[in-house]
Amino acid sequence: MTIALQKFDELRLDQVRREFGSLNALKDVTLTVKRGEFIALLGPSGCGKSTTLNCIAGLLPVTGGAIWLDKRRIDTLRPEERGFGMVFQSYALFPHLTVKQNVGFGLKMRGVPKAEISRKVDEALALVRLTGHAQKLPGQLSGGQQQRVAIARAIVIEPPLVLMDEPLSNLDAKLRLEMRAEIRRIHNTLGATTIYVTHDQDEALSLADRIVVLKDGVIRQVGTPNELYEKPAHIDVADFMGFRNRIKGKVIRQSGTRATLAVGDSEVTGVMRASVQDGSEAYAAIRADDLTTGEPGANSFAAQVETIEYRGREFVGTARTLDGIDLVFRSDHAVALGSGIHLRAAPDRVLVFSEQV
Repeated sequence: MTIALQKFDELRLDQVRREFGSLNALKDVTLTVKRGEFIALLGPSGCGKSTTLNCIAGLLPVTGGAIWLDKRRIDTLRPEERGFGMVFQSYALFPHLTVKQNVGFGLKMRGVPKAEISRKVDEALALVRLTGHAQKLPGQLSGGQQQRVAIARAIVIEPPLVLMDEPLSNLDAKLRLEMRAEIRRIHNTLGATTIYVTHDQDEALSLADRIVVLKDGVIRQVGTPNELYEKPAHIDVADFMGFRNRIKGKVIRQSGTRATLAVGDSEVTGVMRASVQDGSEAYAAIRADDLTTGEPGANSFAAQVETIEYRGREFVGTARTLDGIDLVFRSDHAVALGSGIHLRAAPDRVLVFSEQV
Protein backbone atom coordinates (compact mmCIF):
# COMPACT_ATOMS: atom_id res chain seq x y z
CA MET A 1 0.00 0.00 0.00
CA THR A 2 1.32 3.42 -0.94
CA ILE A 3 -1.32 5.56 0.83
CA ALA A 4 0.76 7.18 3.56
CA LEU A 5 -0.83 9.78 5.80
CA GLN A 6 1.19 12.89 6.59
CA LYS A 7 3.10 12.68 9.85
CA PHE A 8 2.97 15.04 12.81
CA ASP A 9 3.58 14.76 16.54
CA GLU A 10 0.58 16.51 18.07
CA LEU A 11 -2.43 18.71 17.48
CA ARG A 12 -3.01 21.26 20.23
CA LEU A 13 -6.08 23.31 21.04
CA ASP A 14 -5.01 26.16 23.31
CA GLN A 15 -7.91 27.87 25.13
CA VAL A 16 -10.08 27.78 22.01
CA ARG A 17 -13.27 29.82 22.15
CA ARG A 18 -16.12 30.08 19.69
CA GLU A 19 -18.91 32.58 20.14
CA PHE A 20 -22.15 32.93 18.20
CA GLY A 21 -23.28 36.39 19.23
CA SER A 22 -23.96 36.16 22.97
CA LEU A 23 -23.73 32.35 22.95
CA ASN A 24 -20.39 30.90 24.07
CA ALA A 25 -20.36 27.59 22.21
CA LEU A 26 -16.78 26.79 23.26
CA LYS A 27 -15.20 28.11 26.45
CA ASP A 28 -11.41 27.93 26.62
CA VAL A 29 -11.14 24.39 25.27
CA THR A 30 -7.62 23.01 25.72
CA LEU A 31 -6.72 19.59 24.37
CA THR A 32 -3.69 17.77 22.98
CA VAL A 33 -4.09 14.95 20.44
CA LYS A 34 -1.08 12.73 19.79
CA ARG A 35 -0.27 11.19 16.40
CA GLY A 36 -2.00 7.86 15.92
CA GLU A 37 -4.68 8.46 18.54
CA PHE A 38 -8.38 7.86 18.03
CA ILE A 39 -10.16 10.59 19.98
CA ALA A 40 -13.94 10.62 20.50
CA LEU A 41 -15.72 13.88 21.31
CA LEU A 42 -18.77 12.81 23.31
CA GLY A 43 -21.69 14.73 24.72
CA PRO A 44 -25.34 15.74 24.29
CA SER A 45 -26.68 17.92 21.48
CA GLY A 46 -25.42 21.47 21.83
CA CYS A 47 -22.42 20.58 24.01
CA GLY A 48 -19.87 21.91 21.50
CA LYS A 49 -18.46 18.70 20.05
CA SER A 50 -19.28 19.45 16.38
CA THR A 51 -18.26 23.08 16.89
CA THR A 52 -14.88 21.87 18.14
CA LEU A 53 -14.48 19.63 15.10
CA ASN A 54 -15.47 22.41 12.70
CA CYS A 55 -12.99 24.81 14.30
CA ILE A 56 -10.24 22.23 13.83
CA ALA A 57 -11.31 21.70 10.21
CA GLY A 58 -11.46 25.43 9.52
CA LEU A 59 -15.17 25.40 8.69
CA LEU A 60 -15.69 27.76 11.63
CA PRO A 61 -13.22 30.46 12.69
CA VAL A 62 -12.23 30.57 16.34
CA THR A 63 -13.02 33.72 18.29
CA GLY A 64 -10.26 33.18 20.81
CA GLY A 65 -7.28 30.95 21.51
CA ALA A 66 -5.24 29.06 18.92
CA ILE A 67 -4.89 25.67 17.22
CA TRP A 68 -1.43 24.26 16.51
CA LEU A 69 -0.19 21.35 14.42
CA ASP A 70 3.20 20.83 15.99
CA LYS A 71 4.84 24.30 15.80
CA ARG A 72 2.59 25.57 13.02
CA ARG A 73 -0.43 27.65 13.96
CA ILE A 74 -3.31 26.51 11.75
CA ASP A 75 -6.43 28.31 12.98
CA THR A 76 -5.47 31.20 10.70
CA LEU A 77 -5.36 28.91 7.62
CA ARG A 78 -8.18 28.18 5.17
CA PRO A 79 -9.67 24.65 5.35
CA GLU A 80 -7.92 23.53 2.15
CA GLU A 81 -4.58 24.75 3.51
CA ARG A 82 -4.93 22.52 6.57
CA GLY A 83 -5.36 19.44 4.39
CA PHE A 84 -7.49 17.42 6.79
CA GLY A 85 -9.83 14.63 5.68
CA MET A 86 -13.47 15.13 6.64
CA VAL A 87 -16.31 12.59 6.86
CA PHE A 88 -19.75 14.13 7.29
CA GLN A 89 -22.96 12.70 8.72
CA SER A 90 -24.73 13.27 5.38
CA TYR A 91 -21.92 11.62 3.29
CA ALA A 92 -21.85 14.77 1.05
CA LEU A 93 -21.20 12.80 -2.15
CA PHE A 94 -21.73 14.23 -5.64
CA PRO A 95 -24.76 12.30 -6.95
CA HIS A 96 -23.77 12.74 -10.64
CA LEU A 97 -20.22 11.43 -10.20
CA THR A 98 -19.22 7.77 -10.00
CA VAL A 99 -17.72 6.31 -6.86
CA LYS A 100 -14.26 6.55 -8.39
CA GLN A 101 -14.80 10.17 -9.41
CA ASN A 102 -16.11 11.07 -5.94
CA VAL A 103 -13.12 9.53 -4.20
CA GLY A 104 -10.65 11.15 -6.59
CA PHE A 105 -12.24 14.61 -6.52
CA GLY A 106 -9.89 16.06 -3.90
CA LEU A 107 -6.82 14.77 -5.72
CA LYS A 108 -8.10 16.24 -8.99
CA MET A 109 -8.57 19.65 -7.34
CA ARG A 110 -4.94 19.46 -6.21
CA GLY A 111 -3.73 18.86 -9.73
CA VAL A 112 -2.49 15.32 -9.14
CA PRO A 113 -1.72 13.47 -12.42
CA LYS A 114 -4.51 11.21 -13.69
CA ALA A 115 -2.49 8.00 -13.43
CA GLU A 116 -1.61 8.71 -9.81
CA ILE A 117 -5.22 9.59 -9.02
CA SER A 118 -6.40 6.31 -10.50
CA ARG A 119 -3.84 4.30 -8.53
CA LYS A 120 -4.56 6.01 -5.22
CA VAL A 121 -8.33 5.79 -5.68
CA ASP A 122 -8.07 2.07 -6.43
CA GLU A 123 -6.05 1.60 -3.24
CA ALA A 124 -8.52 3.60 -1.16
CA LEU A 125 -11.47 1.63 -2.54
CA ALA A 126 -9.67 -1.62 -1.80
CA LEU A 127 -9.05 -0.45 1.76
CA VAL A 128 -12.77 0.27 2.33
CA ARG A 129 -13.72 -2.93 0.45
CA LEU A 130 -15.52 -1.29 -2.47
CA THR A 131 -13.30 -2.40 -5.36
CA GLY A 132 -16.19 -3.72 -7.44
CA HIS A 133 -18.26 -0.56 -7.11
CA ALA A 134 -15.96 2.03 -8.69
CA GLN A 135 -18.24 2.83 -11.65
CA LYS A 136 -21.51 3.01 -9.72
CA LEU A 137 -23.28 6.23 -8.79
CA PRO A 138 -23.92 7.00 -5.08
CA GLY A 139 -27.65 6.43 -5.57
CA GLN A 140 -26.93 2.81 -6.49
CA LEU A 141 -25.24 2.15 -3.14
CA SER A 142 -26.55 1.36 0.33
CA GLY A 143 -26.07 3.82 3.14
CA GLY A 144 -23.15 1.83 4.53
CA GLN A 145 -21.48 1.72 1.12
CA GLN A 146 -21.94 5.47 0.67
CA GLN A 147 -20.27 6.06 4.01
CA ARG A 148 -17.36 3.88 2.90
CA VAL A 149 -17.03 6.08 -0.19
CA ALA A 150 -16.93 9.15 2.04
CA ILE A 151 -14.20 7.56 4.17
CA ALA A 152 -12.19 6.62 1.06
CA ARG A 153 -12.47 10.21 -0.19
CA ALA A 154 -11.21 11.50 3.16
CA ILE A 155 -8.15 9.25 3.35
CA VAL A 156 -7.10 9.25 -0.31
CA ILE A 157 -5.67 12.79 0.02
CA GLU A 158 -3.30 11.39 2.68
CA PRO A 159 -4.27 13.88 5.38
CA PRO A 160 -2.44 14.27 8.68
CA LEU A 161 -5.78 14.14 10.48
CA VAL A 162 -9.15 12.48 9.75
CA LEU A 163 -12.21 14.25 11.18
CA MET A 164 -15.54 12.42 11.45
CA ASP A 165 -18.80 14.14 12.44
CA GLU A 166 -21.33 11.52 13.61
CA PRO A 167 -20.73 9.44 10.47
CA LEU A 168 -22.92 6.51 11.51
CA SER A 169 -26.04 8.29 12.76
CA ASN A 170 -27.94 7.77 9.47
CA LEU A 171 -27.38 4.00 9.44
CA ASP A 172 -29.50 1.26 10.97
CA ALA A 173 -28.32 -0.58 14.08
CA LYS A 174 -26.74 -3.54 12.24
CA LEU A 175 -24.86 -1.31 9.80
CA ARG A 176 -23.64 0.92 12.63
CA LEU A 177 -22.01 -2.07 14.29
CA GLU A 178 -20.41 -3.18 11.02
CA MET A 179 -19.15 0.29 10.14
CA ARG A 180 -17.85 0.85 13.65
CA ALA A 181 -15.54 -2.12 13.23
CA GLU A 182 -14.57 -0.94 9.73
CA ILE A 183 -13.66 2.56 10.90
CA ARG A 184 -11.38 1.21 13.59
CA ARG A 185 -9.82 -1.30 11.15
CA ILE A 186 -9.07 1.47 8.63
CA HIS A 187 -7.67 3.69 11.39
CA ASN A 188 -5.34 0.91 12.54
CA THR A 189 -4.31 -0.12 9.01
CA LEU A 190 -3.28 3.42 8.06
CA GLY A 191 -1.87 4.41 11.43
CA ALA A 192 -4.23 7.36 11.18
CA THR A 193 -5.02 10.09 13.69
CA THR A 194 -8.80 10.39 14.01
CA ILE A 195 -11.11 12.79 15.84
CA TYR A 196 -14.64 11.41 15.94
CA VAL A 197 -17.80 13.21 17.08
CA THR A 198 -20.60 11.11 18.58
CA HIS A 199 -23.44 11.27 21.11
CA ASP A 200 -23.39 7.46 21.44
CA GLN A 201 -21.41 6.19 24.43
CA ASP A 202 -21.15 2.70 22.92
CA GLU A 203 -19.47 4.11 19.82
CA ALA A 204 -17.07 6.15 21.92
CA LEU A 205 -16.22 3.23 24.21
CA SER A 206 -15.63 0.77 21.37
CA LEU A 207 -13.69 3.06 19.03
CA ALA A 208 -11.66 5.55 21.01
CA ASP A 209 -8.26 5.47 22.65
CA ARG A 210 -9.40 8.48 24.67
CA ILE A 211 -12.80 10.06 25.15
CA VAL A 212 -13.39 13.80 25.61
CA VAL A 213 -16.73 14.52 27.29
CA LEU A 214 -18.12 18.02 26.72
CA LYS A 215 -21.01 19.90 28.27
CA ASP A 216 -22.07 23.48 27.50
CA GLY A 217 -18.84 24.17 25.61
CA VAL A 218 -16.58 22.96 28.41
CA ILE A 219 -14.47 19.79 28.62
CA ARG A 220 -15.76 17.86 31.64
CA GLN A 221 -13.37 14.91 31.53
CA VAL A 222 -10.72 13.33 29.29
CA GLY A 223 -9.64 9.72 29.72
CA THR A 224 -9.48 6.22 28.36
CA PRO A 225 -12.77 4.37 27.86
CA ASN A 226 -12.06 2.30 30.98
CA GLU A 227 -11.29 5.39 33.08
CA LEU A 228 -14.50 7.15 32.09
CA TYR A 229 -16.63 4.03 32.37
CA GLU A 230 -15.38 3.06 35.82
CA LYS A 231 -14.46 6.46 37.32
CA PRO A 232 -16.51 9.34 35.86
CA ALA A 233 -15.49 12.57 37.57
CA HIS A 234 -18.90 14.29 37.37
CA ILE A 235 -22.45 13.05 37.47
CA ASP A 236 -23.17 14.29 33.93
CA VAL A 237 -20.19 12.25 32.70
CA ALA A 238 -21.57 9.27 34.63
CA ASP A 239 -24.90 9.77 32.87
CA PHE A 240 -23.15 9.42 29.50
CA MET A 241 -21.32 6.35 30.74
CA GLY A 242 -24.59 4.53 31.41
CA PHE A 243 -25.41 5.57 34.98
CA ARG A 244 -29.05 6.22 34.12
CA ASN A 245 -30.32 6.22 37.71
CA ARG A 246 -29.70 9.46 39.57
CA ILE A 247 -30.97 9.40 43.17
CA LYS A 248 -30.99 12.44 45.44
CA GLY A 249 -30.39 11.93 49.16
CA LYS A 250 -28.80 13.33 52.29
CA VAL A 251 -25.38 12.20 53.54
CA ILE A 252 -25.78 10.48 56.91
CA ARG A 253 -22.34 8.89 57.34
CA GLN A 254 -18.98 8.30 55.71
CA SER A 255 -16.39 5.55 56.02
CA GLY A 256 -13.17 5.61 54.04
CA THR A 257 -14.05 6.11 50.39
CA ARG A 258 -17.74 5.36 50.91
CA ALA A 259 -20.72 7.50 51.84
CA THR A 260 -24.24 6.53 52.83
CA LEU A 261 -27.25 8.58 51.77
CA ALA A 262 -30.71 8.60 53.29
CA VAL A 263 -33.27 8.38 50.48
CA GLY A 264 -36.76 8.52 51.97
CA ASP A 265 -37.09 5.44 54.14
CA SER A 266 -34.14 3.74 52.40
CA GLU A 267 -30.38 4.03 52.60
CA VAL A 268 -27.89 3.68 49.77
CA THR A 269 -24.12 3.35 50.15
CA GLY A 270 -21.67 4.02 47.35
CA VAL A 271 -18.15 5.07 46.41
CA MET A 272 -17.50 8.81 46.68
CA ARG A 273 -16.32 10.49 43.48
CA ALA A 274 -15.92 13.81 45.29
CA SER A 275 -15.84 14.80 48.92
CA VAL A 276 -19.24 15.23 50.58
CA GLN A 277 -20.24 16.61 53.96
CA ASP A 278 -22.47 14.91 56.53
CA GLY A 279 -25.92 16.43 56.32
CA SER A 280 -25.41 17.75 52.80
CA GLU A 281 -27.35 16.78 49.71
CA ALA A 282 -25.66 14.35 47.36
CA TYR A 283 -26.55 12.09 44.45
CA ALA A 284 -26.13 8.37 43.97
CA ALA A 285 -25.63 7.18 40.38
CA ILE A 286 -26.34 3.56 39.43
CA ARG A 287 -26.27 1.75 36.09
CA ALA A 288 -29.38 -0.17 35.09
CA ASP A 289 -27.20 -3.28 34.72
CA ASP A 290 -26.15 -2.96 38.37
CA LEU A 291 -29.67 -2.44 39.74
CA THR A 292 -31.29 -5.86 39.88
CA THR A 293 -34.22 -7.57 41.56
CA GLY A 294 -33.57 -9.26 44.91
CA GLU A 295 -34.52 -9.58 48.53
CA PRO A 296 -35.00 -6.59 50.85
CA GLY A 297 -31.86 -5.46 52.63
CA ALA A 298 -28.98 -3.04 52.43
CA ASN A 299 -28.86 -0.83 49.33
CA SER A 300 -32.34 -1.86 48.26
CA PHE A 301 -35.45 0.06 47.23
CA ALA A 302 -39.06 -1.10 47.40
CA ALA A 303 -40.70 -0.23 44.09
CA GLN A 304 -43.58 -1.00 41.76
CA VAL A 305 -42.94 -2.17 38.20
CA GLU A 306 -44.21 0.31 35.58
CA THR A 307 -42.70 -1.05 32.34
CA ILE A 308 -40.84 -4.20 31.32
CA GLU A 309 -39.12 -5.01 28.02
CA TYR A 310 -37.72 -8.32 26.80
CA ARG A 311 -34.17 -7.85 25.43
CA GLY A 312 -33.32 -11.42 24.47
CA ARG A 313 -31.04 -12.52 27.29
CA GLU A 314 -32.56 -10.22 29.89
CA PHE A 315 -35.46 -7.98 30.81
CA VAL A 316 -35.09 -4.22 31.28
CA GLY A 317 -37.77 -2.31 33.13
CA THR A 318 -38.68 0.84 35.01
CA ALA A 319 -40.08 0.94 38.51
CA ARG A 320 -41.21 3.70 40.85
CA THR A 321 -40.27 3.74 44.52
CA LEU A 322 -42.66 4.67 47.33
CA ASP A 323 -40.93 8.08 47.34
CA GLY A 324 -41.73 8.64 43.67
CA ILE A 325 -38.23 7.93 42.29
CA ASP A 326 -38.18 6.33 38.83
CA LEU A 327 -35.52 3.64 38.45
CA VAL A 328 -34.30 1.66 35.43
CA PHE A 329 -33.35 -1.91 36.29
CA ARG A 330 -32.31 -5.25 34.79
CA SER A 331 -33.76 -8.67 35.53
CA ASP A 332 -32.88 -12.16 34.31
CA HIS A 333 -36.54 -13.19 34.59
CA ALA A 334 -39.90 -11.69 33.66
CA VAL A 335 -41.62 -9.54 36.27
CA ALA A 336 -45.29 -8.59 36.13
CA LEU A 337 -46.45 -5.05 35.48
CA GLY A 338 -47.69 -3.47 38.68
CA SER A 339 -45.95 -5.98 40.90
CA GLY A 340 -43.95 -4.97 43.95
CA ILE A 341 -40.22 -5.69 43.84
CA HIS A 342 -37.01 -4.80 45.65
CA LEU A 343 -34.15 -3.38 43.60
CA ARG A 344 -30.61 -3.75 44.90
CA ALA A 345 -27.15 -2.53 43.92
CA ALA A 346 -23.79 -3.53 45.37
CA PRO A 347 -22.11 -0.57 47.14
CA ASP A 348 -19.02 -0.78 44.92
CA ARG A 349 -21.28 -0.34 41.84
CA VAL A 350 -22.83 2.88 43.18
CA LEU A 351 -21.10 6.26 42.76
CA VAL A 352 -21.79 9.21 45.04
CA PHE A 353 -21.45 12.78 43.73
CA SER A 354 -21.74 16.06 45.55
CA GLU A 355 -23.31 17.89 42.61
CA GLN A 356 -26.31 17.30 40.37
CA VAL A 357 -24.92 18.67 37.09
